[in-house]
Amino acid sequence: MTIPLAPRISDTLPPITWEKLPADFALPDEPVESTLQPLLAAASRESLELASLIVEASLIASHFGICATVGDKTVVKAPDWVYVPAVAPIREGEIRRSYTPHAEGEVPAIVMEFISETEGGEYSINPHYPYGKWYFYERILQVPVYIIFQPQTGELEVYRLVAGKYELQKADENYRYWLAEIGLFLGVWQGKKAEVTAHWLRWWDESGNLLLWGSERIEQERERAEQERERAEQAQRRAEGEKARADRLAAQLKAMGIDLEAE
Repeated sequence: MTIPLAPRISDTLPPITWEKLPADFALPDEPVESTLQPLLAAASRESLELASLIVEASLIASHFGICATVGDKTVVKAPDWVYVPAVAPIREGEIRRSYTPHAEGEVPAIVMEFISETEGGEYSINPHYPYGKWYFYERILQVPVYIIFQPQTGELEVYRLVAGKYELQKADENYRYWLAEIGLFLGVWQGKKAEVTAHWLRWWDESGNLLLWGSERIEQERERAEQERERAEQAQRRAEGEKARADRLAAQLKAMGIDLEAE
């Protein structure tokens, strides 16, 4: 007797449709799990914005509802950080409350989840409604890059969608990951920002240059101005020294009966 194979999880998935949420849809209102999470998300966007790498058509958001309709169920997940390369424009004055791929633009290219002290399902492959985060990003949305970051330890895991499944990527010799979707390297940096010393996610360009935060740019500009001031003062001291030497030489020549001004 032939025993039929058990169906794969993906085979049991109901039809997926992409329907924009109605304006009165009640989105889940879940609080963030630590004060560090909003800072991490904001810092990851800030350096991109200052480097003029955020185009008008893209969407970068945190704790923002990404939606899909699976069977007759509306599924909404709010990743800690999401990057969508191109979205459809909205009407002037309209506020984007959520985002449905395909109906409103491209599929998110990068999704990040920050693990708090109480793990919140970032690795969940629950194939039933309301679906685990991993399952939702991998099987339903099919997000190319899924990033899981543990701020307490600085552990960074980058998964790439390969043949429909996430595969853990290896970091380069600098412990960074090249993300072609955004054209940058991503890595972990330990230090202080906003009076908080922690592990932070940072961006580097293709040449290995760190994308700076606003406070770092201000400090860099302050140091540049200080160097310029020191160079100006040195140039002034050299000029004053040259003048003093010229005056001494003129006095010596005059004492010898040579008056340069008379000539």
